[in-house]
Amino acid sequence: MTTHKSEFIQTLVERGFLHQCTDLENLDARAAKGVVTAYVGYDATADSLHIGNLVSIMMLHWLQQTGHQPIVLMGGGTTKVGDPSGKDETRQLLTDDKINANINSIRQTFDSFLNFGNGAHDAIIVNNATWLDELAYIPLLRDIGRHFTINRMLTFESVKLRLEREQPLTFLEFNYMILQAYDFLELAKRHDCMLQMGGSDQWGNIINGIELGRRVAERELFGLTTPLITTASGAKMGKTAAGAVWLRPERYSPYDYWQFWRNTEDADVGRFLKLFTNLPLDEIFRLEALQGSEINDAKKILANAATALLHGDTAAQESAETAEKTFVSGITADGLPTTDVARAEIDDGIALFALLSRVGLASSNSEARRLIKGGGARVNDVRITDETAEINADSINDDDVIKLSAGKKRHALVRPV
Repeated sequence: MTTHKSEFIQTLVERGFLHQCTDLENLDARAAKGVVTAYVGYDATADSLHIGNLVSIMMLHWLQQTGHQPIVLMGGGTTKVGDPSGKDETRQLLTDDKINANINSIRQTFDSFLNFGNGAHDAIIVNNATWLDELAYIPLLRDIGRHFTINRMLTFESVKLRLEREQPLTFLEFNYMILQAYDFLELAKRHDCMLQMGGSDQWGNIINGIELGRRVAERELFGLTTPLITTASGAKMGKTAAGAVWLRPERYSPYDYWQFWRNTEDADVGRFLKLFTNLPLDEIFRLEALQGSEINDAKKILANAATALLHGDTAAQESAETAEKTFVSGITADGLPTTDVARAEIDDGIALFALLSRVGLASSNSEARRLIKGGGARVNDVRITDETAEINADSINDDDVIKLSAGKKRHALVRPV
């Protein structure tokens, strides 16, 4: 493997983060000589980020760990428009109050990965509504819009996909790439930011910002993207039967998060240890070389390290202990995700498929029906294959809960209240 001048670039390459870079040699030289300020943008379409955002968060983490300054750019302004990249449909527009509430909620996640403050290497969080909300439309078109050609904008993948599928792309969304480019220009002027990082689907938008900075401010800017992360079997990273793997504990419990990593495919263990933990590479090389049943030990270490990074050491330890009690000792553990259900509702009877969906073990009623039909559903460790089965008072076990399972590794408790 090529040795790079800067610890930052060397780390990204060794751990598998680097997909494309506009001028890797020059950026590497800059990072070797002094502090590089870089940003990643996050729109606030929900009150939590998800595991698909984790690669870019870890890039910001390593940027800071290697002596540089991260900027977290929250899209208070761009969320009002909606990024068409990778989307088949127009996003539902959110109110300003909802966007701000989402930003406040998301902000907490970054505290697990970055150190914020006023020092040269301390991370800062910026909201692009600061400048986008103040823009006058005609001056924007005149001063910024003239640097973008419709011909080129139509070649971007996010636009082409919508047009090829004959799905609507609103004029509002069409302007998103201009606003993202403008973000890079503003961050360069306000914070001397020289690098934008993001997923591979952002490459075109990043290039726009680099060219805008050169034309308008004569600044040399850089772009760097990560590869699309899929599992060894080709599935999209973070795709589960219960839906997205959220980064907020209120949306996705630390135990479920631990289990997500514990269920990693054998062939992905080494790669995910490099991307999603800060374990030393020597230790990772040792773990990914394990064979047979020993690979399960590596998966537990991955689960512990990834969970500790996001939720803290205590949550990781409790999740591991809960898993041990549940799967090794065969007992119901207190740490399992628990959903309170009115006892009267249980007494009246609830369809099992509806309850599986309700507690998050299936993403929909139809998914739950398929789970039951396929023999993957259990109630109090007893397999149920009848799609019409009901949960009622007789289902409450000696611990005064109902244990539901999807397969052998995903469990939840229903507590009558």
